[in-house]
Amino acid sequence: MTTPICPPDSSSADLLFKPKQLRELVLGVPWLGQLEGEEIESLLEDSELLELKNREWLFRQDAPAHWLYIVINGAVRLTRSAGDGRLATIRCVERGGTLGELSMVSSTGVYLYSAEALRRTHVLAIPAARCREIMDRQPACRAEFMSRLAVELTERLEDLALLTQADAMSRLVSYILRQLPSSRAKGPRVVRLSIPKRWLASQLAMTPETLSRLLAKLRDSGAINIDRQRLTVLDEQKLRDAMVTDD
Repeated sequence: MTTPICPPDSSSADLLFKPKQLRELVLGVPWLGQLEGEEIESLLEDSELLELKNREWLFRQDAPAHWLYIVINGAVRLTRSAGDGRLATIRCVERGGTLGELSMVSSTGVYLYSAEALRRTHVLAIPAARCREIMDRQPACRAEFMSRLAVELTERLEDLALLTQADAMSRLVSYILRQLPSSRAKGPRVVRLSIPKRWLASQLAMTPETLSRLLAKLRDSGAINIDRQRLTVLDEQKLRDAMVTDD
């Protein structure tokens, strides 16, 4: 469902769709963060707002990749179909995260995974052709884009190693550590567990019951505290120790 770039002001949630907030959303993408005001305005003029229902697919694997997306609110699950037809959850993306960027360097010009909304979700759809133009004109944007892809590839390789060589606790602790804000951030180091537990469990290749048991074990050890969707790391060393002591 396509929405005007500045929808009517009907609720406080509509503040997310105001031009100022959308500009900040675009500038929050590392490789678009150096764009000037006029470039942002031009990019937004060519972009669209899309609303997704719960469990609605934004795009499917191998479909032509004409758009790059930024999540405004809600959550999106990225999946890839295996050779036997089963879906493997890659990761879940929330506000500020991008979708479809891997297609930018794909010679086939198709999406390399599928994207499914996990709840009512809004995304900003940016023409992929415009993004390629920006990278062609601005070497700094292209360099940052390639740097982010290198990080993404490294994390996916780590996921693969953990899935094939590590136990469930190690996979969970690795996930928590990667979600933590930088050590320079002020205040408690908090991870938001806002995606449905079954999808997080799927991403970590375990059952929801196993995920609950391991979180409880980390809580009882004093490594973390959990209050609804808020996971606070109380002792990072205990958290790391759990990776080598769990059996």
